[in-house]
Order: sequence, then C-alpha cells, then structure tokens
Amino acid sequence: MDPLSDIVSLLRPSAAVSKPISGRGRWGVRYQAHDAPGFAIVLSGTAWLGLAGTAPVPLREGDFILLPTTPAFSLASQPGTDCEPAAPANAAVRHGDQEGEADFVALGGSFSLDRVNAPLLLELLPGLIHVPASQGRSTRLGRLVDLLSEECGADQPGKDLIVQRLLEALLVEALRWRGIGGQDAAAGLLRGMRDPALARALQVMHADVRASWTVADLAGAAGMSRSGFAARFGAVLGCAPMEYLARWRMALAKAALARGGRSLDRIADDIGYESASAFSTAFRKRLGCPPGQFARNQASGRGHPAATPHPEMG
Repeated sequence: MDPLSDIVSLLRPSAAVSKPISGRGRWGVRYQAHDAPGFAIVLSGTAWLGLAGTAPVPLREGDFILLPTTPAFSLASQPGTDCEPAAPANAAVRHGDQEGEADFVALGGSFSLDRVNAPLLLELLPGLIHVPASQGRSTRLGRLVDLLSEECGADQPGKDLIVQRLLEALLVEALRWRGIGGQDAAAGLLRGMRDPALARALQVMHADVRASWTVADLAGAAGMSRSGFAARFGAVLGCAPMEYLARWRMALAKAALARGGRSLDRIADDIGYESASAFSTAFRKRLGCPPGQFARNQASGRGHPAATPHPEMG
C-alpha cells in the first residue's frame, strides 16, 4: 500500500459518533477541547465556527469541516453572538428556538482512532480542514458529502451502516484533498506525498520496511543526489529519512504489541531488526519502556490515552 493507506489502515478510523445538529433563531454554544477528531457536514443553512486566535469561519450548505484535534471551539448562528457553555451529547442537538423548522442543519460527530498511534495521524494534519462546497462540489469529496446528505435525509434500511462507511471514506478523502499538504503547509507526510521525488522514496520505504535502507538507497529511488535528497526530505517531512523510517517501524511495533499474538522475534523481523534484542533496545530508547511492559500496559488499559470518541462539532 501507499504511505497514506498504510497509516490510515494502522489507525483503523471509524465514525464513533454521528448525530444531527440543528438550530433556529439566534444561538451560540461553546465547547471545551477534546482529544478526538471532530467533523461536521452542513446540510442546510449557515452557522459560524470560532477557534481561538482566528476569525469566525462561515459554514454553509455543502461545506465539510474536520478538526483533527478538536480544540475548544464555538458554534453560533451569527458572528459576535454570546455563547453558552455546552457539554457533548450522543443524541441529536437542537440550538436556539426549539419550535419551528430549523434554519441550520448539519451532521456532526467524531472519529475514533486506534489509541496507540493516534498522534501519528494528528501530527500529519493542520488544526483545521475546511472544504467549502464551492471547492469540493466537483470533487470526490464533494460527491461523498452529497451521498451523506442524501442518506441522512432518508430513512432506508441499513442507514446507520451506510453513514458509517461513507464517513470513513470521507476522512480518507479529506486527508488527500488538494487544499492541504501544499507548499505552504507545515512539514509532514502529506506535504511529502505531494513531492513526486520524495513520494517515490516514501513508497519504497513503506513497501519494504524490513529492508536495510540507507540514505543513498532512498536518494536513488527519488532520482536525486544523496545530499540533495537528505536536505529536501528534512525540509519537507520535518525529519531525516532514517528518523522517519525509525518512527514508522516503531508505530508498526506499537500496533503489533497492542494487538498481541506475536513474539518479539517475529515483530523484530517484520520491521527490519536483526534480533529481538536489537529491537528491544531501540524500543526502550524511544518509548522509555521495554516492549513487554508496553504490551502489558496496553492489555491492562494503562497505555497511552485513547482517542476517546466525543460527539464533537455541535
């Protein structure tokens, strides 16, 4: 698989919560920060999203919003509206006037990620991905939004399952949207995959993580000189090529340890270490504990905090 597919498969994203959000009249709510990616798809009307340090963003029909880390935010019918503190809820939410037809309707919720490597995805992304309908309508992402809107407006058998799968596809499509990962984006994998030369190096690395790669090998795959490749990789990805490879190997190792069922020898061989001892030393150096302890902590629930699902964005 390609690098993005590898990472998304490792994280096993799923739409943990999805719910209707609606409002009528003048209203405003404010939510505290959470640790799960939140999203919203505007089905009709307009509302304003407020994030600390930025001007309010209008959300209009057909727009898609993804907040990878879901910081504290506000949602209001008009900019400048006083916002009341609100707590997440799993059920449908109605803001403002409770009677009459809503003048704003959205589908909102959160994604659940594999807790061991959730930071791997979150580090790839900007704080806010906003795909306006005007930019997304003619794309695959726009068509997914249309399908979701259609499915949410109907009451057909299997609706919940269809919505779940469409939301998962929407997350992947958002990650490869042309509006993120460009030249002005922060260093990271998404930007690297949009660089043809670096993308070739990333592809071969992910295709054979067990190989004894050198910078020269990867430079050859990229069609660049060793020094030029190393400098460009560091500038675009934010780390050296061998550091990237080490991080990816450790991500695979953490996932394998959390799932259980494989010996240290097998895991070490699968990710390119000569022995379980060499793997254990590298793992302890990076994670601060030996692989066996990490696996036991995960099994007992004492591992890294989960990307807990929350009914975000509403």
